[in-house]
Amino acid sequence: MPLKGEYEPSTAQFVRDQVELYESSGGTQGTTLGVLVTREEDEELEDVPVVILTTLGAKSGKIRKSPLIRVEHDGSYAVVASAGGAPKHPVWYHNAVADPRVELQDGPARQDMLAREMAGDEKAVWWARAVKAFPPYAEYQRTTDREIPVFVLEPAVKEH
Repeated sequence: MPLKGEYEPSTAQFVRDQVELYESSGGTQGTTLGVLVTREEDEELEDVPVVILTTLGAKSGKIRKSPLIRVEHDGSYAVVASAGGAPKHPVWYHNAVADPRVELQDGPARQDMLAREMAGDEKAVWWARAVKAFPPYAEYQRTTDREIPVFVLEPAVKEH
């Protein structure tokens, strides 16, 4: 079920560069993102593991790729539509809502997945995992008026 279509790179240079390095190396480079993390009075740059989420553009129908923080548990993944605490959802959120068929690259492993937005207790469990993987998510939620969506990505079942 690989997604088909023309790839349209992000308008953000750092996203284009991250995706290019990740994919051109077969998932052996570009697998972390340097993120400024604040702890109490101290700020430091940490390398945080990332995955590449591939979606189909909800409006354009083109292939879109986003490096996102890696949150994995028992073969399933969560992706957090935080946009760094921005007032609007990231574009990939709208793509996953419009078409839940996505691809995920975690290092060299690529797989077809289905994205499902979570709510209630299920979201709370995955939110805790996400904050453990990337503590700034908690601050992002505090600084935005919107409820930050969380999707679970589960392996797509192949049709026979």
